[in-house]
Amino acid sequence: MSQENLAEELVHLDQMHVWHPFTQEATSPPPVPIVSASGVWLQGADGKRIMDLISSWWLSVHGHAHPHIARAIAEQAQRLEHVIFAGFTHEPAVRLAQRLTQLLPQGLNRVFYSDNGSTAVEVALKMAIQYHRNQGQKRLRIAVLEGGYHGDTVGAMSLGRSSGFFDAFNDYLFQVDTLPFPATWEGDDLVETNEEKALAAVDGYLHDFGSELAGIILEPLVQGAAGMRMCRPLFLQRLTQKIRQAGGLIILDEVMTGFGRTGTLFACEKAGVTPDLICLSKGLTGGFMPMAVTVCRNAIYEAFLGETFDRALAHGHSYTANPLGCAAALASLDLFATGQPLQQARTLETIHRQRLQTLSTHPRISKPRCTGIIAALNVTGTGGAGYSAAIGQKLKAFFLERGLLIRPLGDCIYLLPPYCLTEEELHIAWDGITAALESLG
Repeated sequence: MSQENLAEELVHLDQMHVWHPFTQEATSPPPVPIVSASGVWLQGADGKRIMDLISSWWLSVHGHAHPHIARAIAEQAQRLEHVIFAGFTHEPAVRLAQRLTQLLPQGLNRVFYSDNGSTAVEVALKMAIQYHRNQGQKRLRIAVLEGGYHGDTVGAMSLGRSSGFFDAFNDYLFQVDTLPFPATWEGDDLVETNEEKALAAVDGYLHDFGSELAGIILEPLVQGAAGMRMCRPLFLQRLTQKIRQAGGLIILDEVMTGFGRTGTLFACEKAGVTPDLICLSKGLTGGFMPMAVTVCRNAIYEAFLGETFDRALAHGHSYTANPLGCAAALASLDLFATGQPLQQARTLETIHRQRLQTLSTHPRISKPRCTGIIAALNVTGTGGAGYSAAIGQKLKAFFLERGLLIRPLGDCIYLLPPYCLTEEELHIAWDGITAALESLG
């Protein structure tokens, strides 16, 4: 079968049988069939190559089909593909838990396995609420930051209510308390003023409800789905100190920011914040396998110990601690241990900042910003803002036509590439963004 015929057949069958995520199927263009990938490049069924500049939804930290991770999965599949994790254990899960706790901030030493970012967040919520209950405390309030997004399961949707993604389900979501998020960018003269206003609001909230607060969950340094909105480490330090003084737990959702995205292995390091619980997924396995972990302090784990099951954490998944996923994660950590990924990320960050500075006076952009390997800007004068802004789909099509997978979040153009991207390839991406801005007139 010719490449052209294969592409047509795949699209035809897809449109007959498949329902795609975050897609309005009635108006979306046909999906692009991909048959293979290597490094930063996707190979289309039609023979065209596409540069993946968003790590396929922020997953492929080392690039596609990395041979070290592929070998680890293949070797593990020949020994043990899966075993029930209630009452059993296996070496990949034990070794991975040990390595993660050695890499995370001191004190985070109990690992609970699940299978994606949303469920890692659900686990953290259940841990936080039941932790207080098991100690005889009625702390039921959960605080979030405005615009935060934490996944698509019901608990995670409740946390992300202010993101605007889940209006159809408002009647089914539980109540959370939303606190201000002082988003900032390069050249933001009001950042300190906005931070003080936000912290004053936190003080007022804690005065009224601090004794009822179970904890706060937030995306450290960068809110991903909200449009790569960024904040300063100092704000997070002051915020979490206030929450902790009130007796609330600190939960960091590092599903996107983890594994080097902000310039350190975990964003909490750069932020200078040590959480009580941390949620990890996406880059955990290098993008190869669905897997997640919720890691907590030992004191939280110990609060669930007792003689009766009602004190236990009644949560689990069929594929909990899947050995193939654990093997992939261990192999990914091997690559980080060489130091090369984060070194390359720093090189790419320098280019981000140079190109953002060059574009800073462009009449069609606002709020240029960069944290680690994540760079973003907003397009102005498009007649809309936010995720649903029509300009996003137009820009996506513009980039795809030029062989670039850049998927704007509405009016926000961002880059979040794998660490294998070369300097030359990153300049090609920025040249594409510049061309897109010029095309808007």
